[in-house]
Amino acid sequence: MSGQGEKAPEKRACSLYIHIPFCAAFCDYCDFYSIALAPGENLPDRYIEALLFDVEKQLSLFRPGDVPTIYIGGGTPSLLGAAGARRLLGGLEALLPRETGDGREVTIEANPESADEPFLRACREGGVTRISLGVQSFFEPSRRAVHRAGEGKDLRERLALASEYYGAGLSVDLITGLPFQDEYRLLKDIEGVLSCGPGHVSLYALTAEPGTPLNVSALPCPDEADRLWIRGRDALEQAGYAQYEVSNFSLPGRESRHNIRYWRMENWLGAGPSASGTVIDDETGTGRRFTLPPDAEAYLAGRAPVLEENLDRLTLLKESLLMGFRYIEGPDGELFKKRFGGGIAEWIPQTLKVWRERGFLAPGKTALTREGLLFLDLFLIDAFIEIDSHQPAAAIYAQGQTNP
Repeated sequence: MSGQGEKAPEKRACSLYIHIPFCAAFCDYCDFYSIALAPGENLPDRYIEALLFDVEKQLSLFRPGDVPTIYIGGGTPSLLGAAGARRLLGGLEALLPRETGDGREVTIEANPESADEPFLRACREGGVTRISLGVQSFFEPSRRAVHRAGEGKDLRERLALASEYYGAGLSVDLITGLPFQDEYRLLKDIEGVLSCGPGHVSLYALTAEPGTPLNVSALPCPDEADRLWIRGRDALEQAGYAQYEVSNFSLPGRESRHNIRYWRMENWLGAGPSASGTVIDDETGTGRRFTLPPDAEAYLAGRAPVLEENLDRLTLLKESLLMGFRYIEGPDGELFKKRFGGGIAEWIPQTLKVWRERGFLAPGKTALTREGLLFLDLFLIDAFIEIDSHQPAAAIYAQGQTNP
């Protein structure tokens, strides 16, 4: 990476996100950066080398004392295959500082059609502790309607295989609001997933992202889509999976530590095209964000420019609330106070008062209830309006501008 200024202080903990952009086919709803990978193409070998070189540079620049979590996402990381997974995981192990604390959480995303037994074995032997399997739905008409790869009839077999290798370390993604989906089909999807005993389930509401080829006319109306998601949430909770974030549910102790670090706005590095990292100075309440362009060709050639963004204190403060209130425990109050010189209640007292009176704040916490999370966007609008009208915000903004 270049143009990133002075090195960060030593001994900070930084998580690591790695982006694998390859896909065998493109789902209509996806807006993540990905490129088509032809069968037998040797691009992953070159890409792994570029990734490891990128990670080595970032570790040298930021010198983290610990890398507590790694998340390998995409795209479809399981297209690396067993050999690619071994190469990547072995290369990372050689580069990273020795794990400390509770041990390193390593997550890799996979699609069922490419998560075969050799791949799963390579991941387990390579130190992967969690596998996130993108099931989305078993219902074939819904899958075909959004051009989801793989056959629904084969999903259960691969899901059971992943469960054999990972047990409660298995996380499964499901989507609500798909074409042709109704309550019966959604509950059958949830039943099918839970039969394999995953420790974690992500339940995403389908969003029509701009620029995607999703046929919005085939989707359920907004009220029905909302009802479906709430029905799915209730079914997961009845099965013992606690909602700990807007779209995430887990058995006790099976929460994603990596994602919790995002929601707490802790430091992370990002490697791969379209990946970004954020490194924060807790003493000044400012940060730096580094983003790589979504251009695999430039990345492989070693000429991908890095976009660097300075986060002033007001920007970081708002991001801390935006991310923190997604989490069922709310933002980290002590970390917030350390960074910004005042507690959350000092910044948004009126917003907290109004939302507590509405019954949407958890008793004794600065956090939204499970029902309050349904109105997160409205809560944040209120909070940001109050922050912008709060006199100290102007001073914090000025300080952030002069002390990036």
